Amino acid sequence: MNIDGPFPTGRRRESAPCYPRMAQRFAALFLAAVGWLWAVGWLGAAGWLGVTVVSATEPCQIRVIDSETGWPVPLVQLETNHHVRRVTDNAGLIAFDLPELMGVETWFHVRGHGYTVATDRFGMTGVRRTPRPGAQLTVEVERRLPGKRLGRLTGGGLFAQQQRLDGGRPAAESGILGCDSVQTAVHQGKLFWGWGDTTLPQYPLGRFHMIGATTPLQPLQSWKPPIQVRYDYVCDPAGIPRNVAELPGEGPTWLSGYLSLPDADGRHRLVASYAKIQPPLQVDETGLCVWNEREERFEKQQMLWQRDAAESSPPARPRGHPVVWTDRHGKRWALFGDPFPALRCPATYEAWSDPSQWQLLEPQTEVRSRDGTRDVTPHRGSIAWNAYRDKWVTIFTEQGGEASYLGEIWYAESDSPNGPWQDAIHVVTHDGYSFYNPLIHPGWTPGGSPILLFEGTYTKTFSRSATATPRYDYNQILYRLDLDQPPFTPRPEEPLP
Repeated sequence: MNIDGPFPTGRRRESAPCYPRMAQRFAALFLAAVGWLWAVGWLGAAGWLGVTVVSATEPCQIRVIDSETGWPVPLVQLETNHHVRRVTDNAGLIAFDLPELMGVETWFHVRGHGYTVATDRFGMTGVRRTPRPGAQLTVEVERRLPGKRLGRLTGGGLFAQQQRLDGGRPAAESGILGCDSVQTAVHQGKLFWGWGDTTLPQYPLGRFHMIGATTPLQPLQSWKPPIQVRYDYVCDPAGIPRNVAELPGEGPTWLSGYLSLPDADGRHRLVASYAKIQPPLQVDETGLCVWNEREERFEKQQMLWQRDAAESSPPARPRGHPVVWTDRHGKRWALFGDPFPALRCPATYEAWSDPSQWQLLEPQTEVRSRDGTRDVTPHRGSIAWNAYRDKWVTIFTEQGGEASYLGEIWYAESDSPNGPWQDAIHVVTHDGYSFYNPLIHPGWTPGGSPILLFEGTYTKTFSRSATATPRYDYNQILYRLDLDQPPFTPRPEEPLP
């Protein structure tokens, strides 16, 4: 501001008389006093008329817990009778702040994807609670299936409700709001991660050529909620996770089959297969790619197939969630499948690079349920050796599930990674929502532990849901199975009760 203008330079501006300022202050005080008297009168009239006036200066804490374990339960929705929905965060908390319901007995419809409360005689599934500013309420829910939901792994606002209640500083955010299916590989002493199409805050179109990160091999200190995995993302100069597989060609790049394999010189190479995608979900090109350690990005190693009029379907390639297996002759194989092995090659970089050394397998297409009533068709999933069960185990999404088309998760076992897989147990449900491409994390717990952890992509895509779950949609959620508890059978050496 120029304090001399509009007067000539070098000339001091005279002070304006103070009387107008005094009048303004007097008028402001007078109006404030009138407003205060009006408010007092209105409140008194409201009390005389029997109207409750509530000032919701702080939210009411609603904590949702598992009635069996007492653990907080993420992803439980409470909905009022006028259709306001709130969803628990990773701490199992809701910061309830509706002013019209403070001090009012309120019915909350409860929906929890496998967690529920008793249904009343009118068929209503919910609870009554009276929220008040600063109060703490608890809702106990019953888990209907073996899978325990531990929390969301990716996206923003993992503990947003807790932060509102605590009034603390926001936690450090990843810079992403959602990401599609996950890939992992143990490489250079770390767990290397990759995710597909990724949502950013800045624009509806985000990253479409995979993003990446690393963590320790065992990224969790505890296997009960609340949980949080801290990823070291590969970022651009602005600190936002960047593309790590922007391979030549049109359309998004999807990678699969992450694996670290030794080459002839003994150096481990992080490898994957790629697909270039055109709308709506058409594969136009497939091939192999290798991680460039210095540039921190995947580079094309070779193209395997490109769409043309003569050959419209891509051939088999090393994809899915691979495992390394040593057969009874002592030979090490890399098995690629989704969920069951469909291709194998010797577990070396040179064999992986040479399609002539690939061997096609015939994966099992159905698994009989443990109760013998049905055959379950797997969609996608993964396998792993489990020392506690002394078996190979699998987690897979059912194709065309009853409660959700791609949201029902099953567990099964086998003596061999090649099957036969049998005695499938329904372990997780997602009512009217998708939960696809589940991945087992066998290295997250000590060897011989009965705890089995797995994650998958929670999304309304391919589901009948018209509304996405805030914050959770298009993100990874972690579940836990306790293989020493019902309904899982005892280990082979343990007698039946």
